[in-house]
Amino acid sequence: MLRGFPVLGIKWPVARMARRCAGGALLLGLSLLSLTPGTARADTILVMGDSLSAAYGIDPQQGWVNLLKQRLGDEHDVVNASISGETTSGGSARLLDMLRQYHPDIVLLELGGNDGLRGLSPQQMQVNLAKMIERSQQQDAKVLLLGIEVPPNYGPAYSDAFRGVFTQLADEYEVPLLPFLLEGVDLETMLQSDGIHPTAEAQPIILDNVWPKLEPLLTSPANDNAANDAAANADE
Repeated sequence: MLRGFPVLGIKWPVARMARRCAGGALLLGLSLLSLTPGTARADTILVMGDSLSAAYGIDPQQGWVNLLKQRLGDEHDVVNASISGETTSGGSARLLDMLRQYHPDIVLLELGGNDGLRGLSPQQMQVNLAKMIERSQQQDAKVLLLGIEVPPNYGPAYSDAFRGVFTQLADEYEVPLLPFLLEGVDLETMLQSDGIHPTAEAQPIILDNVWPKLEPLLTSPANDNAANDAAANADE
């Protein structure tokens, strides 16, 4: 997604001054250069998560977020802003700074697990996640919700309310949802000794769960170049 002048770090007041002097020609040249075929910018993906995305208890290189980086190669940038123990409240408080710092094109929200483990209100969790979705969308970022579930001993009422937060948000804000991040992970053999955190063996499964939801959101530089070529030919 091409952002025009902000990509070049030029603020609008400066641009107005540039148009009033000969230096405006240089500014125009730079903006045209950003549209030249072959210079499409890769997506920046921001992951806001908890220990499940922070590779708790294993080598960070084995975590699913790092495996995502390896799968994408140099085509896209992946920023892992996940913190072990993070709640939706903490993530909401941090997000604005992350958006300003990294200007992501895609935001992956993997939060809520610690809210559930602490028995916090699903209603407040929903409010916090809604704020994060809204702030991301206000910055023109696409959002992918990565859901999680609480253990069955929390009871059906709490479990249903907790699960419903993710589906309601996905419907309300029209964002894609992975209902359960750990789908397909053997909870008997692929959890660490704490019975909560997935082992290194589980990380490729987690990535394979995320990938089908994430891939449609990715901007392909090759496709962008083709569009630029078509636009250039149409002008000739």
